[in-house]
Amino acid sequence: MKMNNLLPAALMAVLLMSYPLAGTAAPAEKHARTGRSAVEREVRHELVMLSRYGVFDNISFRVDGDRVILMGQVSEPILKHDAESAIKGIEGVNAIDNQIEVLPLSPMDDQIRRAVFRAIYGDPALSRYGFQAVPSIHILVKNGNVTLEGFVANEGDRNIANIRAQGVSGVFSVKNNLRLDK
Repeated sequence: MKMNNLLPAALMAVLLMSYPLAGTAAPAEKHARTGRSAVEREVRHELVMLSRYGVFDNISFRVDGDRVILMGQVSEPILKHDAESAIKGIEGVNAIDNQIEVLPLSPMDDQIRRAVFRAIYGDPALSRYGFQAVPSIHILVKNGNVTLEGFVANEGDRNIANIRAQGVSGVFSVKNNLRLDK
């Protein structure tokens, strides 16, 4: 009877002693499919889950040891702060360099954002990109100049998005940084 009670207790002790070792080794290991570390995966997850993050924002990051560099552009000032706050508590992140640019608050730019959104996502060839939680074509507007960021399936979609954005009234220029999704 006493021997039966010792076995579960011994197993539990071994499991508890090995748990911290597994936790400390994970951040350095790379995920087999994505090639990203646990810290990179967690930072990406936290940024994508930001409630204010949307099609008019573009946030990217780089992990350098225990330091995360945030980059990109956001249309709302609070989103810059939210991005930094979201990753502060991630294990393995000890410093954050927040280089996110807050785009100028402008009613004219807001109008252009909405018009470019309708022009791109209203096009039958591109509408499928809008059915994601965060659409893959991001529309950044700064003083009437549009930058398209994100991913599309092929060169034809990339060109259509560019043409649709250029056709919007009030747009001074379009920089097409859309990349092909592999």
